[in-house]
Amino acid sequence: MGTVQLYGLKKCSTCVKAASWLTQRGVAFALTDYRDHPIGPEQLAAWANELGGWEKLVNRASMTWRNLPDARKTPETDSQWLALIAEYPTLVRRPVTVTKDGQVAVGFSEKKYGELFA
Repeated sequence: MGTVQLYGLKKCSTCVKAASWLTQRGVAFALTDYRDHPIGPEQLAAWANELGGWEKLVNRASMTWRNLPDARKTPETDSQWLALIAEYPTLVRRPVTVTKDGQVAVGFSEKKYGELFA
């Protein structure tokens, strides 16, 4: 993999900040808007596994999560998580960053990216 890959939404302010940070530091990257190009279940499961669980991949502070019926907020299996994300792709914490060496991180902060790309 020659460039960093960001997965998120083109108009997401956090994704825009991450892209700007990378651009300012000369880090080559590509942004995939997962509304236009949905992420496959195998990739989502791999990210969740690498991050240490679905709870790390899903933004449980988002309006989308808060508006879910309580019965939907307790998925117990990979297939239940995948069905939830397929129905509500904005539940994925943004951006998902995959570094050149395949490391996966979610979200953006100056500190986090400073450490990730040190």
